[in-house]
Order: sequence, then structure tokens, then C-alpha cells
Amino acid sequence: MKTQKTIRAALLGCGTVGGGVYKLLDRRKEELADKAGASLEISAVLVHNVNKKREGVDPSLLTDDFERIANDPSIDIVIEVMGGIEPARTMILRSLRAGKNVVTANKDLIAVHGSELLSAARENKVDLLFEAAVAGGIPIIRPLKQCLAGNELSDVVGIVNGTTNYILTKMFEENMDFDAALEKAKELGYAEADPTADIEGLDAGRKVAILASTAFHSPVVFDDVYTEGITKISSSDIKYAKEFDCVIKLLGIARERQEQIEAYVCPMLLPADHPLATVRGSFNAVFVHGDAVDDVMFYGRGAGEFPTASAVVGDVIDVMRNMEYGCTGRIGCGCYRSVPVKQFRDVKNKFFIRMQVINRPGVLAAIAGELGRHKVSISKVVQKVITKGSAELVIVTEDVKEYHMSEALEDLKELEPVQEISSVIRSY
Repeated sequence: MKTQKTIRAALLGCGTVGGGVYKLLDRRKEELADKAGASLEISAVLVHNVNKKREGVDPSLLTDDFERIANDPSIDIVIEVMGGIEPARTMILRSLRAGKNVVTANKDLIAVHGSELLSAARENKVDLLFEAAVAGGIPIIRPLKQCLAGNELSDVVGIVNGTTNYILTKMFEENMDFDAALEKAKELGYAEADPTADIEGLDAGRKVAILASTAFHSPVVFDDVYTEGITKISSSDIKYAKEFDCVIKLLGIARERQEQIEAYVCPMLLPADHPLATVRGSFNAVFVHGDAVDDVMFYGRGAGEFPTASAVVGDVIDVMRNMEYGCTGRIGCGCYRSVPVKQFRDVKNKFFIRMQVINRPGVLAAIAGELGRHKVSISKVVQKVITKGSAELVIVTEDVKEYHMSEALEDLKELEPVQEISSVIRSY
């Protein structure tokens, strides 16, 4: 009878996600031998405060000394769920260079230093897996790298931040204003006390960098991604979206067009019949287009203790299987191309522009003329009189380069009949 092998692992961090990983591994410990060909033992848990009680975690495993983990040759897997850039980057590099496999949920780190870390993994023939870094429990990194490897992918578009999707859902379905919806999100634990990374699109931007790199086999870092949040979306914008049979979603967009990568995050009017339009509340979804598979969508819980732990534990089991068959490091970075990231000013989008204007003959013609001068074509105009002297004018454009639209808006602000440009939202 074959003796069952035991693989030893260390957990870096024991917060919400780390605690979830520990509990889920404990829940699955009887099945791991059948699923992975070996059992798993957590032999150390790195924390800031070893005296803090952590429910369900053996206190004898707690340590605040990373050297204990780095220098222990019996530890084969390091599971990093600390978050942040440092000291996580240094700890992961040391682990990889010591021949340890690493599983991480750290989107901030992968979005900035992913190439460096994946190169270190390749050089040391070990695994670096990060499924949990994008969209929590939704499988997307592995499908992009493996299941869809037979495709040339052109579009990866996602709702990858549950906080903003919850806020926009409340604004759309319950007519809440932004501030009220944000407070509700905080109350339910969907938003942090400081929600800046979520509502300004930074969290989604990091995920877009990872998705773009993975899908298009070319390095894209967070600084390459244009980000715009949802703080300027108003109840009036929601009203018009409904009138146009659209919803407003914060979309993360990664596209390859004419040997250039487009990567950006912004709120967009999305037609109600698009599959992503039905993604409500704190759920996430990623929509992918490939030349062979056509359209596919991945949908589910994008964050939370156990959804994220699900992705982490899935990666751990993958590493264990690779160890069992001596093939760690078999699927690495995959960035075998060098495709430039298009400057955002050159990206083309449709626009929804809502403005307040003086209500008199010739105003629309003057505005249309100004837009035309900047190569902006109009596809739809809606005008509603608010008072005797002023009107609210909504213009939807055809595709136009970002810099043409930006220059047109600057000149429109100086046009005498234009009292205010209230909203500028892109349209998918």
C-alpha cells in the first residue's frame, strides 16, 4: 500500500481571507489525499500579533518571524494573503528563490510586480498561482491560461468590483443617490471605511492589468490602466440610462485592437440586453470574446471570506498535484509577446453628454458645430426644457477618440449658451 505523502505549507496573514483559507483547508483535509494525492499540513501562520486570539486557528502555529518560514526546507508551499506591496513582495521573492511554491491573492502586488515574480518562479521551476487576485471566487485566470488557450482573445470586459456594482444597483433599482448607496454598502460591509480604491476605480484597474497581461500574453501594469470612478454618477444620469434602455456599470475593459492593447476602467452606459447588464448587487462577472469560442461569461461572488478562500484553496490543490507529478512551474507567466499599451487619449469611445444650456433658437446648431469642429459626430439628441430660460440637453456621440472629445468639451465650456456640462459618461 502506498504511503500517503504530507505536504507542508505556511500561511502569510490571517485576516478575513487568511482565516477563510485556514478554515476551508481544515474542512477539506479528509478529501485532499484523493483530490491532490497528498495531505496538507499548515505548519506556520505568520501574523503581526501572536497574542491575538484567532478563532479556529491553532495558536501554536502563530509566528511573527518570517525567517522561521523562509529557512524551513520542509515547507513547500507559501500562501500569501497579507495584501499590499511590501513586505509581501520581498517575502514572496525569497520563498520562490528558496524553491517554495507560492499561492497569492494579492492583486496590488501582481498588478505592479507580476512579471518580476513570475520570472523568479520560472527560474526556480516552482509555481506562482494567483487565481484569487481577480474576481474572488470566480475562476478566470486559469480559464484564460488553460481552458481558452486555443483562442486568440480580443476582449475581456468585466464588472470586477462588488462595492461599486452594489452602489450602482441601489441607485438604479431603488433610486438612491450616490452618498446614500455608499453608506448602505458600508453598513453591509461591502465598502471599507475608506472606500477610495473601490469608488475611484483603482481596485478594478489593478484587476484589469492582470486580466490584460494574462489574456494577451504581454505585460500590462497598473500604471498602464486609465481609471475613472463612479463618484460623479447622479440620479439624473440613471434616469436617462433607463430612458435609453441601458444600465450604468463600472466596467474594466481590456481589448487588443490592431496590435495594441487598450486597458481602462470607467462607468459606462451598457445596453440592457448585454449579459453584463444583469449582474446585480455585489456580484462580479467577466465577459470574454475569443475567435474560436465566441462569447463566454464567468459570474459569481467577487469577494468575501469563503469565495476568495475557494480560489486560494483551488490553487493550493493545483500546486499539490503538480508537486505529486514533478511538474511545478509548468504554466508560468505566458507573456511571450511585447504588445504596446495604447495611450488612453487615442482610444475610441461613444459618449453620453448631459449639459444645461440657454433655451433659445440656434443653440443646438452652435453646439453641433463645435463638436463637428473636433471630429465628434452626434448619434442622438434629447432636449428637455427645465425652466423658461434654460434647457437640459443630452447628446450621445458616435465613436470618437478620447483626446478629440476632451478638447471639444473644453471648448464647449467656453461657449456662451452652455451654462454647465453636468455629466460625461462613456457608452459601451
